[in-house]
Amino acid sequence: MAKFSWEARSKAGSFQKGVMEAATVSNVEAQLKRYGFTGISVKEEGKGLRKELKLPSFGSGKVETKELVVFTRQFATMIDSGLPLVQCLDILASQQENKTFKDILVKVKESVESGSTFAEALAKHPKAFDQLYVNLVAAGEVGGILDTILGRLAAYIEKAMKLKKQVKGAMVYPSTIMAIAVIVIGVILVFVIPTFAKMFADFGGDLPAPTKFVIALSNFFKKYIIVMILGLFMLSAAFRKYYATKKGRKVIDSLALKAPVFGSLIRKVSVAKFTRTLGTMISSGVPIMDGLEIVAKTSGNVVVEEAIYKVRSAISEGKTIAEPLQESGVFPPMVVQMISVGEATGAMDTMLNKIADFYDDEVDDAVAALTSMMEPLLMVFLGTTVGGLVIAMYLPIFKLAGAVGG
Repeated sequence: MAKFSWEARSKAGSFQKGVMEAATVSNVEAQLKRYGFTGISVKEEGKGLRKELKLPSFGSGKVETKELVVFTRQFATMIDSGLPLVQCLDILASQQENKTFKDILVKVKESVESGSTFAEALAKHPKAFDQLYVNLVAAGEVGGILDTILGRLAAYIEKAMKLKKQVKGAMVYPSTIMAIAVIVIGVILVFVIPTFAKMFADFGGDLPAPTKFVIALSNFFKKYIIVMILGLFMLSAAFRKYYATKKGRKVIDSLALKAPVFGSLIRKVSVAKFTRTLGTMISSGVPIMDGLEIVAKTSGNVVVEEAIYKVRSAISEGKTIAEPLQESGVFPPMVVQMISVGEATGAMDTMLNKIADFYDDEVDDAVAALTSMMEPLLMVFLGTTVGGLVIAMYLPIFKLAGAVGG
């Protein structure tokens, strides 16, 4: 069979292209028409340089969250339209620009063709499809509502991606300002201050105390800057090594939750992630015990993870979810009360999603408040530090000008 490259317009009106194996051009056109494509253009591979020339891949070598969302939404639409599973995978693989993701989808299609379920085929590629994704797909296959489940999955991933972006956004601004401050202060101490120091030495006379301090600080930096940089690298490596241990991760994650400003934000993010993930899984038909295990593994914080495992253990002993959640001390009283109401009314998934929506808004407000608070503090820090260095170096000049004027 030959390979044919094709270009066509989908039912939604978007322009798509891909490569398909078939006996003739007519077979490719007929198959694309069955998929609902129009404006079809087909060309056999191997004409001119097309067969031999392989363009290098500049992809990241991993599946991005956005690509996963697009794939999930398109797949849900195709399944809902009645297209067979294998054909959906074939189309989506052919139009995938990320080579890594394309190879994964081709392998998933081959596994399904060999007799594996869709969930089993996805489970072979954990770097692209995590446990949550696989379990929800499995529940959708069993319940015959794969299109609905995929729609929920896409919505969940989008909201999780938005939450992650919010937290990253809160960290980027202060990190950028601090990095600029360190660079500016370093340049002043290493390159600017020595010039002033040489000039003052030529003038002679006693220097003001602030100027002496800044010159001494500059000399220290020039002498030990390599040692300080190496020390920072070593400290960073030691921190990562310590955090990689079970005890170290627990200590640091616990301190993170108790941090004055960021602790509240981390707690809100954890609650939003826990309730959103568990709510999505329960509403999709995943057993609560399996759901809690997956939620615990994807929590991102050891303290929260242990609290969820305690909840899971308590449920296996016949207790409700609300009781161990309250005992953990990790989750706010309002969350515990709302989950308790959800259990009593049999609307646990709805209640969990409501809590998640509420805490998504709380994270929005916390990020905005944090940014508003950090802006003036960082500006004051930067202005005071750089301004202090400049003033200290100009004090002798002011003193000399006063003496000359007198």
